[in-house]
Amino acid sequence: MALRRLLRKRWVLAVVFGLSLIYFLTSTLKQQEERTVRDRALLEVRDSDRRIPWKVRFNLGNSSRQTGRCRNSIQGKTLLTDELGYVCERKDLLANSCCNVNAPRSRQHVCKSCLANGCCSVYEYCVSCCLRPDKQILLERFLNRAAEGFQNLFTAVEDVFELCLAKCRTSSQSVQHENTYRNPQAKYCYGESPPELFPI
Repeated sequence: MALRRLLRKRWVLAVVFGLSLIYFLTSTLKQQEERTVRDRALLEVRDSDRRIPWKVRFNLGNSSRQTGRCRNSIQGKTLLTDELGYVCERKDLLANSCCNVNAPRSRQHVCKSCLANGCCSVYEYCVSCCLRPDKQILLERFLNRAAEGFQNLFTAVEDVFELCLAKCRTSSQSVQHENTYRNPQAKYCYGESPPELFPI
């Protein structure tokens, strides 16, 4: 009976609520701290000497590779980019998935629709431009910083082609208010900074 009367008092309920809130917050913060420590441990375990191969391991003849196959950007409706940095029309794709370098419209390291900040209006041109040898320093600098925010995505890439494919995809950095592009004309970026905000 005394316990029931005690529980009806508002100050007792406030104390119980306050203690419950404190318990909840401390346990949540403790779990967050444990996750952070675990994530940092994963970063330290990562092989720091692992380097991304910056050169594709076969010649421009398209057929000297052991398996005789190229990887390409696949998704383009009319254009594709292969791992050598060639952009070609889908009809100019060889049986080994490489662009036909002898086709009149095949070009290597095309930056045709790209702005100075590394943002392009065409995904395939973004990948091709990103594969230019002079972009290596930019990409290495990005990878060194990517360990913090994009650990799972960018440290899982095996070579520069995979890095450029992933980097050029639109991301949360390309949008504002979660539903419109920052710059609808240049939404595919390999550069360090997000696209500039397009005036409305």
